[in-house]
Amino acid sequence: MRVVVVGGGIAGLTTAIEASEHHDVVLVTKGSLGESTSQHAQGGVAVVLDEAARPGVEDSVAAHVGDTLSAGAGLVDRAAAEAVCGGGVAAISDLVRWGTRFDRVEGRLALGLEAAHSAPRILHADGDATGAEIVRALVTRLRTTPVDVQERTFVTDLVTSDGVVGGVTVVGAGGGLPRTLTADVVVLATGGAGQLYAHTTNPVGATGDGLALAMRAGAVVSDLEMYQFHPTRLAVPGGELISEAVRGEGAVLRDARGHRFMRGVHPDAELAPRDVVAREIARVMGEQDGEPVRLDATALGAEFLARRFPGLDARCRAHGMRWDEEPVPVTPAAHYFMGGVRTDLDGRTTLPGLYAVGEVACTGLHGANRLASNSLLEGAVMARRCVAALDTPAAVPWDGEPIPYAVAPRVPGAEPVDRSRLQATMWTAAGLVRDGETLSAAAAELAGWGVAADGTTESYEDAHLLDVARAVVMAALAREESRGAHFRTDYPARDAAFDRHLSWVRKGGPL
Repeated sequence: MRVVVVGGGIAGLTTAIEASEHHDVVLVTKGSLGESTSQHAQGGVAVVLDEAARPGVEDSVAAHVGDTLSAGAGLVDRAAAEAVCGGGVAAISDLVRWGTRFDRVEGRLALGLEAAHSAPRILHADGDATGAEIVRALVTRLRTTPVDVQERTFVTDLVTSDGVVGGVTVVGAGGGLPRTLTADVVVLATGGAGQLYAHTTNPVGATGDGLALAMRAGAVVSDLEMYQFHPTRLAVPGGELISEAVRGEGAVLRDARGHRFMRGVHPDAELAPRDVVAREIARVMGEQDGEPVRLDATALGAEFLARRFPGLDARCRAHGMRWDEEPVPVTPAAHYFMGGVRTDLDGRTTLPGLYAVGEVACTGLHGANRLASNSLLEGAVMARRCVAALDTPAAVPWDGEPIPYAVAPRVPGAEPVDRSRLQATMWTAAGLVRDGETLSAAAAELAGWGVAADGTTESYEDAHLLDVARAVVMAALAREESRGAHFRTDYPARDAAFDRHLSWVRKGGPL
């Protein structure tokens, strides 16, 4: 069987490595091998280990599932949580076997605590460089396999015939003539779409490519209104994510007066679910005329911060900040797309021949608010499950009635998308706080834009961002309630009528 894997993060690399044992595999990545959102992940991997009980630590897969359900605000599919949380040990064993060097204390894997987890269960590497270490190990392993790696290659379309996916159309990074890679199975592992927003923790390549490709091909997509905003991004030009693990180790949030404001908002204070912390930071910033809040890690001390978070320590110092001596400014930023291409628990989509794994997929694991450090776990576990199911690539019937919607055609010669304007529009209308009037205005604005089909990678990325932006706004308008990461001031309460996934499928078949 010929398998084309699109994407080079933890999900794509793991899929390619595992599949290469029994299949002919081509890995397509639009950047250099190893460039991905996974590479930027700091916090770690949430997993309940099969190690001997540790003094003072009581944990179980059931507890991990419970924490996932609680964070997801009523939209997590229990079966997905049980499959992913229960598959963690096997997935981590593979990563260790392939050379990932997780941090250890006295010979045992070190475990950290992050927000909304009931026990320390976060594996990390190089303190705060977990994603980079995992990707390093996976790339090294991949180079020993027979996988055909095609770097700096951009996928412009899925090839379909009678609704069956049979390959991809690609161009080189600089454009040029398209060519077709045929396949028995295509696996999308393209990550998220943080470049939808003016402020994001994602790299520049996170342009929603896989989701847009699947939408145009007619796959069912779900939970598109659910975009998670990380509470703490360093508030300087080019500022990086400051991992939740810093708060897990005891750092606190303070307003401009030095007041620790989260204690009066949630019993878990700074370790409340991400949506709660991010919105409260935004509220406090509004009261301060937009001035960032401060993350105070001074009590942890210089030696601990340098040892536990060496990357963050170096980056703070590079910006002229001594976070061991004074609090640093932070703001929320777009971080993780909880919606995506709807799949079953083996990565199958509603289109035969098409699978999706990792952030581009929507398994139902994250619901309305992803539990911290469940993303790398999902990528590793679902990749293994996907490969085990490649021999049965039938489409998964989606049980429910997906809402039909229109995908705008690409218009040759159209005015190019102003990406900065799109990002500003999405940040204002479909960011941390939303309302029907602003969303409707954004929908009208986005509907009036076209995409110049000039054959460059950037134009294709702009087309994908526009497709996804329109869909996110559409979904946010349809969910007339507030739940998890989706908060509407005109519908501020949770509504039991929306205890369900909102799913969508394009009208009229593939474009």
